Amino acid sequence: MELFLLVLAGFIIGTCGTLIGAGGGFILVPLLLLFYPDLPPETVTAISMAVVAANAISGSAAYAKSGKIDYKAGVIFALFTVPGSILGVFTVQYIPKESFNIIFGVLLLALSVFLFFKKQSEKRQVQEDGSQQKGLKHRKLVDKMGTVYQYSYNQRNGIIISIIVGYMSPLLGIGGGIIHVPAMVNWLHFPVYIATATSHFILAVMSTVTVIVHAMNGTYNNPEVLKMVICLAGGVIPGAQLGAYFSHRVKGTNIIKVLAICLALVGIRILLKN
Repeated sequence: MELFLLVLAGFIIGTCGTLIGAGGGFILVPLLLLFYPDLPPETVTAISMAVVAANAISGSAAYAKSGKIDYKAGVIFALFTVPGSILGVFTVQYIPKESFNIIFGVLLLALSVFLFFKKQSEKRQVQEDGSQQKGLKHRKLVDKMGTVYQYSYNQRNGIIISIIVGYMSPLLGIGGGIIHVPAMVNWLHFPVYIATATSHFILAVMSTVTVIVHAMNGTYNNPEVLKMVICLAGGVIPGAQLGAYFSHRVKGTNIIKVLAICLALVGIRILLKN
């Protein structure tokens, strides 16, 4: 029954995470903290990042077929997440479990507020050519459906954001997409669908590096930990395909608001338990 529940949890995480452009770690970590309270922070984040990697790779494959990934921006941003992701893996080992729970509980509450009001940010998004603006990278993408996306972004600001996201992701096990997507939409002015797909591509690179570092540290040598990773990943991979399929077909507003409420409840639960 435990194995079945892990696979089911992975499927839900993969579907919801990919649907909103996140790796799903912001859902998985609180679940692990609640149902496996004896796991140390570095093990929790290692499990989460392995599942996030499986989710991001599967989701990126689906998004690549749709033609919505901006590879030029994605490769640059992904490269600058790598140093921070390596540093984050080593930092988490020195954070006491009580402090980790407090940090994550507060972060969940902040994320729940953002997700609940995310639609307002999307409405302010403007897709424009911006070819007359200096100091910006100008892009024009045409997806598989023939939709044309024209936008401009500040590459330097994107690099700074990527460095921060790279560090925070393995530190808290959240993947980073939940931060990268709103940053790309609101601060870098990427179209929402391009930001979602490109964020998943960046996350695939960053999380894979994080998993390699954890593996070199021996974090996955524990058979129980490895079993959890395999079961969760077994559900996440098909879930990510489903999430990518529905990402352009279903309005995610209601799903996101439900997630926001759930995150707030879990965050409060973790803080009270601590």
